[in-house]
Amino acid sequence: MKVFIVGITGGIGLRLARILKARGDEVHGLYRNSNQTKELNSIGVTATLGDLLSIEPEHLTDAMRGSNAIVFSAGAGGGSNTMTKAIDGEGVSKSIAAARLVGISRFFLVSVFPEAWRERHMDEGFEHYITVKKHADIELSQSDLDWVILRPSALKNEPGTGTINLGVAQIHTEVRRDDVAATLAELIHTPAVIRKILELTEGSTPISKAVGAISSH
Repeated sequence: MKVFIVGITGGIGLRLARILKARGDEVHGLYRNSNQTKELNSIGVTATLGDLLSIEPEHLTDAMRGSNAIVFSAGAGGGSNTMTKAIDGEGVSKSIAAARLVGISRFFLVSVFPEAWRERHMDEGFEHYITVKKHADIELSQSDLDWVILRPSALKNEPGTGTINLGVAQIHTEVRRDDVAATLAELIHTPAVIRKILELTEGSTPISKAVGAISSH
């Protein structure tokens, strides 16, 4: 397969790129920092340098063309409300528009649990982030694309376990970025899973088995 990752140098995007390359897939993507070019080349990825803040959908289509699936895993990473809206919100809108223009139907969005960290009484910036992510989920879910929205719980950097809990509703806990990327790779290679919102946490089910159970429903 040929997969285009928006946010390919991020915490999940780069992990996903490595997994897909190891599976023999062709991987492309969009990244904004030229200092990351060498790292991408080292894993066999030649991505497009561009800024999601300013790029237009028409220009994104040139980079996406020929792909079988789009993965949106970019994020403002706790930046200002303006950056959050521009990347986590408008960035998704641009990517959806570009996918439509170039005729790519499969679209995977890395989102967030709506109730994430409710017990922590987070600040206004975090509440804004949750709102923006929710609106992006709604926009994609109401599109005519063959979408999948993946909502990981709180992210950790420890090495992956290869086991998860995956379903339409889970209790928000934690999950490792390695396991999020591996789950995305499995979903990308499971065409029967479309138009589903899935929540992902730590668990004891092997990733392939968890995704297989979803595809059989």
